[in-house]
Order: sequence, then C-alpha cells, then structure tokens
Amino acid sequence: MSSQSFSRRVVRAVAAAAIGAVAFAGCAVDHSGTDASKPTIRIAYQSFPSGDLVVKNNRWLETELPGYNIKWTKFDSGADVNTAFIAEQVDFGALGSSPVARGLSAPLNIPYQVAFVLDVAGDNEALVARNGTGIESIADLKGKRIGTAFASTAHYSLLAALDRNRLSANDVKLVDLQPQASLAAWERGDVDAVYTWLPTLDQLRKSGKTLITSRELATAGKPTLDLGVVSKEFAQAHPDVVDTWRKVQARALDTIKNRPDEAAKAVSAEIGLSTQDAAQQLGQGVFLTKEQLTSKEWLGTEGAVGDIAVSLRSAAEFLVAQKQIPAAPSQEAIRDGIYVKGLPSVLGS
Repeated sequence: MSSQSFSRRVVRAVAAAAIGAVAFAGCAVDHSGTDASKPTIRIAYQSFPSGDLVVKNNRWLETELPGYNIKWTKFDSGADVNTAFIAEQVDFGALGSSPVARGLSAPLNIPYQVAFVLDVAGDNEALVARNGTGIESIADLKGKRIGTAFASTAHYSLLAALDRNRLSANDVKLVDLQPQASLAAWERGDVDAVYTWLPTLDQLRKSGKTLITSRELATAGKPTLDLGVVSKEFAQAHPDVVDTWRKVQARALDTIKNRPDEAAKAVSAEIGLSTQDAAQQLGQGVFLTKEQLTSKEWLGTEGAVGDIAVSLRSAAEFLVAQKQIPAAPSQEAIRDGIYVKGLPSVLGS
C-alpha cells in the first residue's frame, strides 16, 4: 500500500469518528418521508440565507426526484461539511469558497466538484467589534481576541482584512468558534470582535460596530462565495440527479430575485426568523443570474471553466501564505474541481 493511500485511509477514519461526534452533538437530520426501498441522496446544508434553504423548504428535490429519499443534514460550518465528505457521509454540500479551496488542496484532497454558486458574500458576512472594547478600526484589533470559525470563508476574510491593515494572525488572538458559540462568547465578554455570517451576524450587530464586510473585501480583490459541491463519484454515477439539483438551485435564485416574498417566507421557516428579517438578510447577499453563472466570470461552460477556478486558486495561495495549508493545488487541479457538464442547457441560459 502506498503512503498516500494509507494517509487517505487514516484521514477518512478520523473523519468518520469526527462526523459521528458532530452528529452526537446535535447535528440536525431531516429523515422525513424515508422509504427503505429507495436509494438516498445525502445533502449537507447550512442555515445561512440562500437558495439552498428555499429548495429545502419547498421540497423541490423530493418532488422532482420521487425515486429517491432526500436526507438533509445541517452543519455549522464548511469545515464540518468537509469532514462529512471525507467520511463519505454526504453527496452534495453547501460550503464557502475558503473551505472548498482547502478541501481541494493537500492533505485533504477531497474528491468533490463545485457545481453551483449559491451566493457571493456581501454584507451578509462581516467583522464586528463589541461595544465597550474601544475598537474603532481594524488597526485597533492588535492584541485583541477575535472569534471566527476556522477554515471558513469568514476566517479567510478575517486574515485578508488583517493583512490589508499590516497585521497578521500573530498580532491578534484568534479563537476558533462556530457562529452560535461566538455569540455566546460575545455575550460573556470573552471575545472583543467576531468575523461571522448571517443569521448570527445580525445578532452581533445589535451591540457592536461593523469594521469591514466581505462585500468591501470582494471589491478589494478578495471575494468569498458560498458554493454547492457534489461528490465526484456521485456525479459520475448520477449525472441526471446533478442536473436536477442544479435546476432547482437555479429556480431558487430566480425566486429570490423575482418573488422575494416567497423566498423570504421559505428562509424564515428554515432559520426561525420573521419573514421581514429573512427578507432583510437575503438582501445582504449577492445572487447570480443563470446568465452570470455560465459566464466566464463565474462557472463558465464545458471546456471553458470560468474565473471561479482562478478565485479558488487565489484563495488556496492565500491559505498557503497564512500557513493554513502546505501548498496550493495546480490550476489544472482546480479546474478539475469545477463541474460544468451541460450547464447552459441544464439552466436554460
């Protein structure tokens, strides 16, 4: 057995144990309508406002794929979704571009592909300083305790924000906290600032000052995205299911744009917010059109993968510079991590 094969087996075993611990800790699983006679499609989702929640709430996949059980499992961060993929516990997943860049890099080398852009981070992800800390700017963060979910897009954006202000991770005290845990630490006064996403972000804003948003960082050349990925093995075996999944995700984006009240109602039901708050949070994200998804700037088309591959490579290189991963994958490897088979015809764009 090669050392690489052995390493992957060890990583998978550790991941399987970790995913069991995550599930034991209260990871939400929707088993509604399970039929033991049908195969199951396993989907990892997160509770940030997106078209993914619109798809889930409306049960569009269940309607379009009656020959399958659809199992939705909630995760708190992209790092946890990566762990689930390593443990071979999920087929589709929603996670940020930073954990995807990490997943496509060694030592994880997760065999999945980006098949959809759920949203481009805007004001729905931000760095907030707690009132009473005396922090008025990013420069004031030196020596302060900052909470963020490690290996997430928020972590990537936080490091980028520090870097822009001539600070490094060594100049502050980083604390690895999932969104809800960061809120609890904030309320106890255990952290001075937090970089996180909705819906937790809006709770922090009530008693804090926004220092920078991911929209501002995107303008400065450090964009972050929420992406939908699919296992390579699953995509090869069930390309028709992937097509259906992409179609309903595109339908959700259309709903957010053209029927915002309907989208807000679905997101409200999934997150537990008022419809008004859900609409306000959806308004903070950037959602692409079908035409944009297939353009050179984003996913692109078969044989002409778009600039999302460049963005992921850039994210991986930044993670290397921050000593988060040992090396960035080649541009070719990144392109291989983008699933655009038949995309224009699937989306009708």
